[in-house]
Amino acid sequence: MTLAVHDRYYAVALQIGCDSVHPDKDRASARARMQRTLARIDAAICGAKRWIGADLRLVVLPEYILTGPPWGETIAEWADKAAIDEDGPEYAAFAQLAQRHGVHLAGNVYETDRNFPGLYFQASFAFDDAGNKVLRYRRLVSMFAPTPHDVWDRYLEVYGLEAVFPVADTALGRLAAIASEEILYPEIARCHAIRGAEVFLHCSSEVAAVTLTPKQIARRARALENLAYVVSANNAALHGIDVPADSSNGFSDVIDYLGNQIVQAGAGESMVANASLDLAGLRAYRRRPGMGNMLSRQALDLYASSYAAAAIREPNGLLKGGTIVVPDRDFFRERQARAIARLTGIGAVRAP
Repeated sequence: MTLAVHDRYYAVALQIGCDSVHPDKDRASARARMQRTLARIDAAICGAKRWIGADLRLVVLPEYILTGPPWGETIAEWADKAAIDEDGPEYAAFAQLAQRHGVHLAGNVYETDRNFPGLYFQASFAFDDAGNKVLRYRRLVSMFAPTPHDVWDRYLEVYGLEAVFPVADTALGRLAAIASEEILYPEIARCHAIRGAEVFLHCSSEVAAVTLTPKQIARRARALENLAYVVSANNAALHGIDVPADSSNGFSDVIDYLGNQIVQAGAGESMVANASLDLAGLRAYRRRPGMGNMLSRQALDLYASSYAAAAIREPNGLLKGGTIVVPDRDFFRERQARAIARLTGIGAVRAP
């Protein structure tokens, strides 16, 4: 079956509460909590589509919506309790939601990978309206979680570079995912853009403030730099960890391809951050010569040698002689200390 192509459609950054599995003492109770969250997502999508209209085609959920973040758990504990299987029932449930509501559904979870036993990755995903998984992106920059870069050689051997920066060619345009704080790193968005990404799916859990936050500024910059839409969903409160629950509550938004904030939600559970995306307009602008065509004016080869020479964060930190190492949290702190030492060594950071 050939899917209809939608050059203009509505997208929503669906701002709903995150119920963390941190208080759960075992895998079974955590999975039960996830099922309750899936039921809440089902109801929220149903209501959003009824309110916004039948041309709501894209729904983006907040970061780690099924589980919240690890909060003191070891890598092994979190992998067992909170990381879902690649072919598990939770992904099947997301696929069913997308199909039932006739939307492309994007979200973010922790997942295991049988090729990397003992580890988990934070993964952003998208299902199309037929329930097919069309996108899986694994976070590349994380403070306290394993990433593909930590098992780099093995990861490339298994999946290849295109799976590191995947772009899905869909009926809603070319979709790519950026996880949470990765919006602060322009290289990640650019690597997606040069592969054709037109809409960045940004699942986030971030400080909500009436002043411009770093992530709010970054979303506008990434959109403008790459002439791409950004649909960014934040939590509506984060329960289950001992941080004030409303610290991350609100300000989901949609940014157009010129860096303009089209709409922003307030606090609380909300579908207010919805807007019409004009893919035909975006594509016409990308083909238009002029000062504003930022994407076409970049000479990326100018930067390649400088980046390669810096080698700030070492790859393969969790591969020892080809064997996967399950780290403790100290590994990540020590790795950052070594990166700062390298920055000092190349003169990027001045020693006291």
